[in-house]
Amino acid sequence: MSEKALKAAMDFMENEKQFHLGFLPTEQSSPITRGLDEKFASSCEAGVRNLQEVDRNVLEMAKRIFASVEFKKLVDEGENVLRNGGKVVFSGCGATGRLSILLECMWRDCCAKDPAAAAYSNQVFSIMTGGDYALVKSVEFFEDYQVFGRRQVQEMGMGADDMLVAITEGGETSSVLGSVFEALDRGAKVFLMFNNPADLLAEHLERSRKAIRDPRVCVLDLHCGPMALAGSTRMQATTSEQLVAGGALESMMCRLTGKPQTDYAAEFGALLAQLESPEAVKGIADYIAFEADIYRKKGLITYFANDYLLDIFTDTTERSPTFMLPPFRKNDDDISPRPWAFVKNPLYTTEETWLRGMNRKLRCLEWEVKDYIDMNIPENICSNPPKIRSTELLKFEVGCERPEDRSVTGNDAAVLITVGNAPCPADLKDGFANVKAPFATRKYLAVGGSADADFSVPCIVKESPLHLMGHMAVKLVLNTVSTGVMAVLGRITSNWMSWVNVSNKKLMDRGIRLICEIGGVDYKTGCIMIYEAVEELENNYKASEEQVSVVQHVLNKLKK
Repeated sequence: MSEKALKAAMDFMENEKQFHLGFLPTEQSSPITRGLDEKFASSCEAGVRNLQEVDRNVLEMAKRIFASVEFKKLVDEGENVLRNGGKVVFSGCGATGRLSILLECMWRDCCAKDPAAAAYSNQVFSIMTGGDYALVKSVEFFEDYQVFGRRQVQEMGMGADDMLVAITEGGETSSVLGSVFEALDRGAKVFLMFNNPADLLAEHLERSRKAIRDPRVCVLDLHCGPMALAGSTRMQATTSEQLVAGGALESMMCRLTGKPQTDYAAEFGALLAQLESPEAVKGIADYIAFEADIYRKKGLITYFANDYLLDIFTDTTERSPTFMLPPFRKNDDDISPRPWAFVKNPLYTTEETWLRGMNRKLRCLEWEVKDYIDMNIPENICSNPPKIRSTELLKFEVGCERPEDRSVTGNDAAVLITVGNAPCPADLKDGFANVKAPFATRKYLAVGGSADADFSVPCIVKESPLHLMGHMAVKLVLNTVSTGVMAVLGRITSNWMSWVNVSNKKLMDRGIRLICEIGGVDYKTGCIMIYEAVEELENNYKASEEQVSVVQHVLNKLKK
């Protein structure tokens, strides 16, 4: 081990304690899913049912929150801001950043289709740490800096007439808290929602305490216990935030347009019950077995969709850091391995797909080196800033271009996905059938059910202005699918994400704790071993190969 790696390990041990997060429930192992890998080994249906048990915790939280004064205040203040011409801005990072973008796009889609809502179309916005680019590919390390969140609030031009809804699964993400502090400085109304007990966060983390204890911040504490997959906050944490934030936003829309309000806890409970039916469980389990088999044969999966494309993108993007899978690659990259799964719209070009899906222009960060220097960011970032401009995002061909790039192994599959109770639209059905690429297999997955689907997950999706329950249905199903597939393929140990990518400080801590839990070593030993492994793997890295999991590398050493 080099002196440099040892120094880095000791620095993380001694000076980054604010990122040692094992005390948080969202970072801990759920007793409900302990042995999840063994359940999937026994049968996919048993594994699916086990994952669904934890979703029930979200329902109990929802009953509490939807009846709370804080939720009422969120809706009341939001309605008032919108009626008076102000902006409602959602802020998040990673999964919650993608949720923030989705919420904005749900709003804009409703305004584009409902004349009664059209006047409010340009009043709901999103701030995602790293900009829209991070919707498709995670921007490493950005979440560690409050100044990035502050800068994005500045660029949004927020003021006293506006409202920020900051969403951070753990309640401690630095960039999101930066957006909170900047919005407060500018006189905006601020709401903060997260999934760990507020008192626990305030006791242990200074940055969280500063926001939670500020009397100007209205806190919505959505804690609902550990995730079904330990630390994977894309699951129940983001599900609960999507339900609560989406319910608040849709309630604002209903008030503005004179539509009846919804009992979201009851609707969510009904949706869970339908997804737990034997028919739905079988549909999900059968699809998991199908997708896992494609990957076993070294094949690729390409999802094709039109509506709900952003939802599918979100789940697919988040598989990369969670399970150490190759990230999406750009059209000028013929060296990096292709992603196992990708998403395309068979009807429109990439540029058209983004415009139609978002109902706005792309909002990427166009920062120069000088901007990073002005924000006092470390030299290693300033000298090599990430390429996250709009021109770079458009290099990910999510439209109808070059489908043949996804059918190269002889074992690749194209999967059409629809959501809702209506039959598959004729144009989408024809567009999928006419995709000119030699896929070995073409299948149809219907969330909501369809008579002609290969895999049907029957559930009645209630129609509403923002189609919130449709978005909840696809999230619940795809979270279960993506986790189940990785369990079947051995990328989960018990209920731990033992192939996690340690790409920021929070994930580094999670990786160390995984090594301690599974490898039976203390935190200091795990920390030294993981930094040693990072250095070793970096020295042997080849861009053309799939990255090796640092955590797996260490665990394999411990087995010898």
